[in-house]
Amino acid sequence: MLHIHPLPAFEDNYIWVLRQEGVGTCVVVDPGDEDPVIEYLQAQGLELAGILITHGHGDHTGGVRALKRRWPAAVVWGPAREPIPVVERPVAEGEEIDLATLPFTCKVMDVPGHTKGHVAHRLGDALFCGDTLFAGGCGRVFSGTHEQLSDSLRRIAALPPQTRIYCAHEYTLANLGFALWVEPDNPAIEARRKTEEQKRQQGLPTVPSTLALELDTNPFLRTGEPTVISAAEKWAGRALHGHREVFHALREWKDRDYD
Repeated sequence: MLHIHPLPAFEDNYIWVLRQEGVGTCVVVDPGDEDPVIEYLQAQGLELAGILITHGHGDHTGGVRALKRRWPAAVVWGPAREPIPVVERPVAEGEEIDLATLPFTCKVMDVPGHTKGHVAHRLGDALFCGDTLFAGGCGRVFSGTHEQLSDSLRRIAALPPQTRIYCAHEYTLANLGFALWVEPDNPAIEARRKTEEQKRQQGLPTVPSTLALELDTNPFLRTGEPTVISAAEKWAGRALHGHREVFHALREWKDRDYD
């Protein structure tokens, strides 16, 4: 069985550790900081066999060099469409990564928008989506485009609803606050907010979530819903046509008035 363990880093990042019970090696996803990884692996008696990168921002790659110095045999996979010096094996849409020491194959999805070459890594029903999709929200647009990010989110939305969403940040409560701006009468959002607040009060992470939950509560995945379209049009002050235009308005609304 695959075990997935979150390592908190910085103020709100998560580094994900993938390990198989009874196996002495592991893989980590987006290690922006080496210290939590080294501490955990030492405590668990594990060796690092691989690193999966979703995109090139420093809070996702900053720990790679130090981890490679300590475990030089660890292989670093990352997006082919971004110039990331620490990536040894560039990967892109449709490629499969053999994680070698783990009995799992990772499938790569191109999900640009937050950055121009962002990828997601899919292992079974687990999706490591970096900063493309968050619990209750999505990433900002940096080197990609709003149209790319909208399309990427539509691709993720088409995955099986039981897909578990392993994003890279603990932004859930703030994201749900914005979701309630967009859909104040959506009872699923309010119910989720209360549940997630209880988790945080207990010191627990709110991730992973499931795609089914995101489809019910995340406005950036609900750009075809009449209530979301209406709210986005009211903010934009004009008619919006199609998922891309609704998404663009929602993202600008959040960037300007909420964050």
